[in-house]
Amino acid sequence: MQTNRLEAFSDGVLAIIITIMVLELKVPHGVDLAALGPVLPVFASYVLSFIYVGIYWNNHHHLLHSTKHVSAGILWANLHLLFWLSLFPFCTAWMGENHAAPVPSAVYGGVLLMAAIAYYLLQGAIIAHEGRNSLLASALGRDWKGKLSPAVYVVAIPTAFVSPWISSGLYAFIAMLWLIPDRRIERALAKRESGES
Repeated sequence: MQTNRLEAFSDGVLAIIITIMVLELKVPHGVDLAALGPVLPVFASYVLSFIYVGIYWNNHHHLLHSTKHVSAGILWANLHLLFWLSLFPFCTAWMGENHAAPVPSAVYGGVLLMAAIAYYLLQGAIIAHEGRNSLLASALGRDWKGKLSPAVYVVAIPTAFVSPWISSGLYAFIAMLWLIPDRRIERALAKRESGES
């Protein structure tokens, strides 16, 4: 099976996730800038989660473009990833409404950790299906960001019970790290396309 249906379905789910998150933003009742104060933590949580969903969408796009065909294992691994991403609106709203509370911050980190693991499993399913010499396997290399992210989440989750602000800072650090463009798959795709022409 080609990847186009899987990509279209995933894009639709991610669009719904972002829509649900933005619908959680409540309009303040006041008309001055001070009225924005109470909604700032919710907005900050939304921005962080929007960045994460954008990062996953971007990387998922490149991941599927490096894949020739999908198998049942890849379909299930993709659904596993979408399950964890679909929990972002709930965790975002809970953390935003209770920005200084340890449990919502730890749960947010737990969902980030599980999404990172699910993405790793999706990569593994693609490599298992396409082989160790596939474009994706050669493009990923050591994947230091992919290994660093779950490690930071594992540290940030218990840190939430000491300081939710520090754990939120660690989540933001990983998001900023992934905002730096990762060109490995793009370069591998360009090399394959130039070799085919």
